[in-house]
Amino acid sequence: MAGIPYAVTRHGRVNSLTEAAALRGVEPRDIVKTLVVRRADGDFLFVLVPGDREFSWPRLRELLGTSRLSMPDAQGAFVATGFERGTITPFGAAHAWPVYVDRAIMGRTVSMGAGAHGVAVTVASDDLVRALDATIADLSEPI
Repeated sequence: MAGIPYAVTRHGRVNSLTEAAALRGVEPRDIVKTLVVRRADGDFLFVLVPGDREFSWPRLRELLGTSRLSMPDAQGAFVATGFERGTITPFGAAHAWPVYVDRAIMGRTVSMGAGAHGVAVTVASDDLVRALDATIADLSEPI
């Protein structure tokens, strides 16, 4: 996977982030949620935030210098990424959209979806950022 060390975990469908963390043997803060955000028609980006924090629209808007961002519906997310909601990952996505990573995950080992329900990869966040040529920024708030 992108030339970085990783471990795959298969645990089947889950009903919550807490359940996923328990089955993966990590803390909820070590699960990375991958969001796909629409800037304009046909223009998307990935945002990665830790599971124990909330994505901040105002912070991303400020970073990108725009007031208009939105989340695509399920079909739009699938077209943009090639993945169903709940399985979205920048690794192997249908398009190599820009990736923005919340600073709160840096310096840790994290677990993220791997393109199918109940399948995750565990990677070092620094490797993840390097492999995806991601931009690191403050993109979340405590829940």
